[in-house]
Amino acid sequence: MIGLQDISISYGRREILHDISADIAPQRITAVMGPNGCGKTTLLRLIGGLLQPTAGRVLVDGRDVDSYSARELAQKVAFVRQHAQTDFDFSAFETVLMGRNPYQHHLQNESQEDWDIVERCMRQTGTWELRLAKPAQMSGGELQRVMIARALAQQTPVLLMDEPVSNLDIAHQIDIMRQLKSGEWKAADGERKTVLIVIHDLNLALHFCDDLLLLHEGRCLYHGPMAEGLTEENIKKVYGVDAHVADGRIVLDY
Repeated sequence: MIGLQDISISYGRREILHDISADIAPQRITAVMGPNGCGKTTLLRLIGGLLQPTAGRVLVDGRDVDSYSARELAQKVAFVRQHAQTDFDFSAFETVLMGRNPYQHHLQNESQEDWDIVERCMRQTGTWELRLAKPAQMSGGELQRVMIARALAQQTPVLLMDEPVSNLDIAHQIDIMRQLKSGEWKAADGERKTVLIVIHDLNLALHFCDDLLLLHEGRCLYHGPMAEGLTEENIKKVYGVDAHVADGRIVLDY
């Protein structure tokens, strides 16, 4: 579903990512991890077509990402940004309904199916009771869950999530990650989504994610099964902290 072929990108003289190659396994959850500034968000923005690589190719469903029209790409890839924000004073329901835009034509009204999809996505994210609330009436965590619901309403096969749970309380973190793991969130054809998620919590990643793409100094240090990649050695190399793995959990040595 997603192919990265020798991807590099620079901002001015600063190279952010260098020679990244990976085939992202479809219908699995891949954690994109690494320290601040290593290029995690940039990688997601490349896959989402928001940036173009300096070198290399990004493929979505076998096609170069820049060969898609905006509407076509929005039917393939949904993006949950790191900082939840909206430029419009719409209600939560109206905001989530915007996720149905890629399937509507000019001057076409939303269908009952669109409304039903929105309600289902809001109930899945625990935001249905917020459906009439405006952004100023919601906390940062509530707005973040509304944005997750909007991305789900697109029903895309690929879901890109940039630190989607960092602003949520523990209960909602676990609930969102559990739904990801269970495959409850589906694409339009009913298939399990391919998910790339930027996440910093080592234990959440270890417990809920299938695969790991670990970035270090702009390069891919490891790509493969989570349990084999999130090792004491890699944690020390990437984050500079000591840790040990015990009973399927990572314990940091303070």
